[in-house]
Amino acid sequence: MTVAPRTPRRPGDERGLVNPYPIRYPDSTSPAVMTRRAWWLVVVNLLIPGSAQAAAGNRRLAKLGLGATLVMWVLAVLAVLVAVVWRPFFLTVVTNSLVLLIIQIALVAYAVLWIVLALDTLRLVRLIKTRPWARLAVPAAVVAVTLVVSGGAGYAAVLVGSARNALGSVFSAGGPAVAPTDGYYNILLLGVDSGAGRDSMRPDSISVASVNADTGQVTITGIPRDMKDVPFAPGPMQTLFPDGYKGKNCGTAHCAINEIFTEVNVLRKGTDIYPDATTYQYSPGIEAVKDAAEGVTGLTIPYYVFIDMDGFAALIDALGGIDITVTERLPKGWGPTYTNEPASKWAIGWIEPGAQHMDGDTAQWYARSRYTTSDWDRMLRQRQLQEAILAQFTPANVLSRFQDVANAGTHIIETDIPDSMIGYFLDLAIKAKGQPVQSLELTPAGANIDPDNPDFATIRTLVAQKLHPSTASPSPSD
Repeated sequence: MTVAPRTPRRPGDERGLVNPYPIRYPDSTSPAVMTRRAWWLVVVNLLIPGSAQAAAGNRRLAKLGLGATLVMWVLAVLAVLVAVVWRPFFLTVVTNSLVLLIIQIALVAYAVLWIVLALDTLRLVRLIKTRPWARLAVPAAVVAVTLVVSGGAGYAAVLVGSARNALGSVFSAGGPAVAPTDGYYNILLLGVDSGAGRDSMRPDSISVASVNADTGQVTITGIPRDMKDVPFAPGPMQTLFPDGYKGKNCGTAHCAINEIFTEVNVLRKGTDIYPDATTYQYSPGIEAVKDAAEGVTGLTIPYYVFIDMDGFAALIDALGGIDITVTERLPKGWGPTYTNEPASKWAIGWIEPGAQHMDGDTAQWYARSRYTTSDWDRMLRQRQLQEAILAQFTPANVLSRFQDVANAGTHIIETDIPDSMIGYFLDLAIKAKGQPVQSLELTPAGANIDPDNPDFATIRTLVAQKLHPSTASPSPSD
């Protein structure tokens, strides 16, 4: 005798009561019920990943999904609170290489977990029991949501990885953190056309950025690259040149500040002058320029930032270009060195006056051009570019172009700022965002300084007054 298979009973059937578990034990004979249940499972899984499994599926998987979601939201809320209440600490933590690696792994793991939960939700839906139109609509919705959420987590992991690689490439891991001097962090900024190699390079742009340790206010002191007879801060270069960079010991053509790098790294064995260079992995040439900048300005300069001008065009392009107001027509191209041939004969293009949105190539020529204007004008244009680039570093712009910006940064920037200071300087950068950059150009037009015969006592007084305008600082003797 053949026995008909029994239909599984749902809770409540034996008592004729309403099913208390309609999601886990639905009326599978009703397409309408199964369709409503399908959409309910999809929506709750979107809002609270793991809840679909808790209601209708594997409870172990549900605990994993709900636990991961809870941890994620707790950490997100905690991060927001710390960022608001203690921003420097938050920035220090999230720029730590190990923390970024943990975040990256967590994002990848969550993306994978979401895919697993989405596929399991589709299994729980039992599409064959739903209405015909829902058999296409429900999977399409699940796939779309999964691509957005899981893909977003995966993309965030890629961005975090780019940030970790960029920070690791640019910032040194073992450098010492220092306290501000007289309320400021002073950083030497060197812009260099590096060419094929860096051994014989000469800084094309030399300046000192002084960052107020409390307010983030930035003051840039521009040092003409052709400044002569520069003194050095106490150290090996001052021993070699006690009367400044001049005299018979000077091995370069003009004994100007931008030739000191060549003097140390090429004409002399730099590690003989700075024996700790190999141990601490820094450039003797840059250290010598830093000592010269300290001698000129009277400032203590613990760090430097080296910018390769051949590569900074990529950073401008990565930022989407910069806005510059050009005051006079400037030629593009390398002009003649020993003739007075007009620019119209050799220019490969022109930068026209007026408001312009410049790409990297145009901005690079704008910074370099000097054949129809003076070096002092070029210094002002370079400062204008610095401010324009800073203006483009908005959160929205950087996030939307993050990978390009990070990749460009690793190719053009070198610094000895330690990674332990990144969070602190980022906090100062945020404070500085709403304040105009102040500048002091040590030129005839900017401060009545003659680079061929500079008065360094006057320069130090001008720098001190610029940074501390409310106090009259006595100038040290030259």
